[in-house]
Amino acid sequence: MGGLGAGSIVIIGLVALLIFGPKKLPELGKAAGNTLREFKNATKGLADEEDDKKKNNKDQA
Repeated sequence: MGGLGAGSIVIIGLVALLIFGPKKLPELGKAAGNTLREFKNATKGLADEEDDKKKNNKDQA
């Protein structure tokens, strides 16, 4: 169970092409990429803050 096969991805792509049209798809892809990049940077920032807090607690002890 789980996972998307190649056939499923092709069907999803064709449905997206039919719904949004060929002119809108590149814009949607770019927006999705920017969103994922911002999310990645935000989570990395949170992880870095957590590491800094742990380091400061060890230094104070």
